[in-house]
Amino acid sequence: MSVTQPANSPNGRFSELGFLDSRRSVPARQLGAPGPDDATVLRMLQSASRVPDHGRRVPFRFVRIAGDARLALGEALAALTIERDPQASDGAIEKDRQRFAHAPLVIAVLAILDPDDRKIPETERLLSAGAACFALLQAAQALGFGANWLTGWPAHDPQAHALLGMGEHERVVGFVHIGTPMTEVPERERPDAAALLTDWTPG
Repeated sequence: MSVTQPANSPNGRFSELGFLDSRRSVPARQLGAPGPDDATVLRMLQSASRVPDHGRRVPFRFVRIAGDARLALGEALAALTIERDPQASDGAIEKDRQRFAHAPLVIAVLAILDPDDRKIPETERLLSAGAACFALLQAAQALGFGANWLTGWPAHDPQAHALLGMGEHERVVGFVHIGTPMTEVPERERPDAAALLTDWTPG
């Protein structure tokens, strides 16, 4: 995407926003091998961890789901679906079985919301974890990969949380699917910032 540079842009710095302006999500089904190697994953997570963090609590952590573990988790989720609804359709069961089977790497981003940490509002800690999700998307794209931030019912289900080894006060903020894009993702219409902006004035 080309970026129109305002005439008064200092030292052409607006052109540096082109990377942000070109960010887009790649559907998880369109993310294939190869995925990032171990060193590249750690590099992505290093950038993803550099987010606003009131009180320096680091209120998030990452769980890597890769290789055969993706398929094993899918089988466990499919079993949960059958346990809860023996009449579940084959399509619903298969969707859960394949939920993490497409992209070669999925990173679960977990917010840590310890209720004893009363100095920092829970909302701020949750938003910090969300910022880590977005930063991970940007890091993946910067290194030549595609990514998609998804949730779905496993993000909100206690039994799915147990499968992921989550603590009592942890919450899934997102599953970030990462791999090599297998198709060109078309640009879509984006919001007009001017339409979203209002100015506060004293009453």
